[in-house]
Amino acid sequence: MYKNKRILGLIPARGGSRGLPRKNVLPLLGKPLVAWTIEQGLASEYLDKVIVSTEDQEIAGTATKYGAEVPFIRPEELSRGTTKTIDVLIHAIEFFRTQPVGFDYLMLLEPTSPLREKEDIDHCIETLIRHPVAESIVSVTKLEGAHPEFTVVIDDKGFIRKADGSAGFKSLRRQELKDIYFFEGTIYLSGIEALTTKRTFYHETTLAYPVPRWKSLEVDEITDLICAEALLRARLARVF
Repeated sequence: MYKNKRILGLIPARGGSRGLPRKNVLPLLGKPLVAWTIEQGLASEYLDKVIVSTEDQEIAGTATKYGAEVPFIRPEELSRGTTKTIDVLIHAIEFFRTQPVGFDYLMLLEPTSPLREKEDIDHCIETLIRHPVAESIVSVTKLEGAHPEFTVVIDDKGFIRKADGSAGFKSLRRQELKDIYFFEGTIYLSGIEALTTKRTFYHETTLAYPVPRWKSLEVDEITDLICAEALLRARLARVF
């Protein structure tokens, strides 16, 4: 709880995965991938409850082993590859509306982003709830190598062109570029009323929470898992 606001931490962990089968229970430095996010949520000063939404019994068992709650088994129709995350969140919100104690805010913590830290969770909560107008906050990371000024298309004759079709290239240093960010998936937080009404975290009253590039790694394939393990080893060794 923060400033008398109750906050639900929700970790969606589906059993199916095309890019990296069973990725949510694959080992990462000796713990299942999903366990890292569970432990970060439980370490938060402000999350009142950390739950895992899954249709998979193995994931449910792993979640409870590491301290998360699994108050329901997600319906199969909300566990397909085409299922929208917002529908999973609304399902959980509706479930808790039938319970004696409800929540004011919901934080979405994707298990595929294991490099966040509990300070990121708490800072986002403090920032949003203190803000007089904002209704949500999402994490972003600065674009560098993939900055639009460094990207091109190839025309039908094989020549490089800018996205607008022109050839007006400039040789720019990174220091000269305007900062541009992308949504990287580490943290999403919203007031529940705004989330259920707008059905998105992204709108005109959404704050940005910038995170360093190393935290933005998402585990979608085996090379991501290898990189995440290397980064965690370095982090635990206080290399950076």
